[in-house]
Amino acid sequence: MNLLLAEVAQATQRLADAGVPSPRNDAEELAAFVHGVKRGELHSVKDSDFDARYWEVIARREQREPLQHITGRAYFRYLELQVGPGVFVPRPETESVVGWAIDAVRAMDVVEPTIVDLCTGSGAIALALAQEVPRSKVHAVELSEDALAWTRKNVEGSRVDLRQGNALDAFRDLDGHVDLVISNPPYIPLTEWEYVAPEARDYDPELALFSGEDGLDLIRGLERTAHRLLRPGGVVVIEHADTQGGQVPWIFTEERGWADAADHPDLNNRPRFATARKALP
Repeated sequence: MNLLLAEVAQATQRLADAGVPSPRNDAEELAAFVHGVKRGELHSVKDSDFDARYWEVIARREQREPLQHITGRAYFRYLELQVGPGVFVPRPETESVVGWAIDAVRAMDVVEPTIVDLCTGSGAIALALAQEVPRSKVHAVELSEDALAWTRKNVEGSRVDLRQGNALDAFRDLDGHVDLVISNPPYIPLTEWEYVAPEARDYDPELALFSGEDGLDLIRGLERTAHRLLRPGGVVVIEHADTQGGQVPWIFTEERGWADAADHPDLNNRPRFATARKALP
């Protein structure tokens, strides 16, 4: 074992003791980041090239600063995104939400589907859809100027139409013409603040996390926005907390112009997102 791998083993134990959920992964990611190599190449770093700054970044991660804030990058499906203070760090569970949306759009008999991403944050969802549904027209909106600083970096050079504004009032020019609306909105109840992981509670923007006493305030508003934007037969996809399974589909009722409202599990088989189809006239 070379010096770096020995240090990674020590760092893994330190991160585990600090309560970091994925200590081995993070210790290796930070080692690769500091030494400018891939994780699979850590064994090739010479002992003489060991960089003591490794222990500086480990100390930051020990304090539960997000891994992605330290490295400045987050991975989402096939994307590498720039992230940092002021923007929500995309989570792996959202990848299954996007996967379902991609399958749904591909199944539509639409040559150039129109897609809207509400509360886009880093732009992860919008960019993934633009990349994996090549002929789609993707529009995204974000309210926070701090988040937009990161979003603009990520969407630069892409064909995503990015706008600043309130998701509830966005894209009036697209009313009735959208094939798919997707969102990963804030959905944590204010009463759950103390139970939120430090990486999210202390570093993600509150605007991207909390939404009223039951966490569903914004989703209730987005239901009306989605209904306004979608064409008849168009689909909405909304991420929610695994503890809200069964609650969100009831927001998309037949009385409000919806059909086929349902919940779907994530890769851990926990309820993660709801879908509904705008009813035909």
